[in-house]
Amino acid sequence: MKLSKLLCIAVLALGLALPASAFAKPVEIQWWHAMRSARGEVVAKMIEEFNASQSDYKVVGTFKGNYDETMNAGVAAFRAKKQPHLLQVFEVGTQTMMLSGAVYPVFELMKDAGIDVDWSRYLQAVLSYYMNADGNLMSMPFNSSTPIMYYNVDMFEKAGIAPLSKTEPITWEKMGEITKTLVEKGIAPAGMVTAWQSWTQIENYSAIHNVAFASKANGYEGLDCKLEINNPKVVNHITRLKSWADDKRFMYGGQKYQGPKAEFIGQNAAVYIDSISGIAKLKKAVKDFKWDAAPLPIEAGTKPQNSIIGGASLWVLNGHSKEEYKGVAAFLKFLASNDMQEFWHKETGYFPITIDAYDSLKGKGYYDANPLQEVGINQLNRAIPTTISRGLRLGYFVQIRNIINEELEQVWNGKKSPQAALDNAVKRSNTQLATFEKTYK
Repeated sequence: MKLSKLLCIAVLALGLALPASAFAKPVEIQWWHAMRSARGEVVAKMIEEFNASQSDYKVVGTFKGNYDETMNAGVAAFRAKKQPHLLQVFEVGTQTMMLSGAVYPVFELMKDAGIDVDWSRYLQAVLSYYMNADGNLMSMPFNSSTPIMYYNVDMFEKAGIAPLSKTEPITWEKMGEITKTLVEKGIAPAGMVTAWQSWTQIENYSAIHNVAFASKANGYEGLDCKLEINNPKVVNHITRLKSWADDKRFMYGGQKYQGPKAEFIGQNAAVYIDSISGIAKLKKAVKDFKWDAAPLPIEAGTKPQNSIIGGASLWVLNGHSKEEYKGVAAFLKFLASNDMQEFWHKETGYFPITIDAYDSLKGKGYYDANPLQEVGINQLNRAIPTTISRGLRLGYFVQIRNIINEELEQVWNGKKSPQAALDNAVKRSNTQLATFEKTYK
């Protein structure tokens, strides 16, 4: 018998002896996300680690643009019945996703997959944002953040200003004094710049001071809610920022983060308010000066509440097979593991979403060596969330944020008073909320 024939027989025999699964392709899991640049590289590494850890499933990550573009792509794909298994959606899309009918709730997914999850070991201030009225988790928290304050240490030192505490917030009055000194001494062209102005200067300002952003417990207790941001506390805060803009203690750098970040990196502003995810960006971009971080300022005489989260979560979309959902559940479990959460936190600045991962990092002395990465965690966990400070649950929140941004720009350019702008923001936003209620009630 020829050697080639013997080899064929041997290969055939081996094939008959092995189970069919040995030749099956891994089940493919599609994940559409909005993480790019350095954070996109971290996501790619996490996917690579999961795929290498087992052979049953293969996760394919696809960058679909910014948060708005990713959410819109997911909605369009679902309508065309070409949806991915996992879709990353920013926190303002939570109410829309919950009521969309397109979602396989995470708590049900994990239960159906036979994966026992102790949800009490997750950061509760994060989980509460994505829970339904029955206290069950609808989506898996992923890149969770909160805003903090970054400052140029070199400028502070030159002005004779002491370093800021990483746990005790300064008052807004003190912030006014600091920025006035920096500008009047010619050390900084502008005192303060802020990214995501609605999120940082109205949403989080309101939560920290336990002031309602909207009625019905910020929308958690009913779709028939209305915005309440034209209250005296918020109006006074925006009025203060406008007066600071007039004497350069505050600079408007744009609605999102690109402009404000550039102003801080270019040393055109000494103080920069942005997400904790800014840590990774600043570590990579800042080469010419020392910088540090501190909690957001508070009003004098205030016992501050927790700040609220931003970022995004992972939604599991309907329309896939049971076997594919097993892969999705396995991937979500993998992402929540200590190793992955520690890696994610270290590389991006975003919160580790589990208490176990946080305790592990703390036990290793990570925060002793990197104290600025604990600033946001301490701020988020410094008080038990109230019905107001737990977060926001509003329909058409994407559109509402755009409205608030438009009205605030009218304040900064002097076309409207703070009261008039916020009154109009409430009026326009309430129209959006009423439309959402009519659509989904």
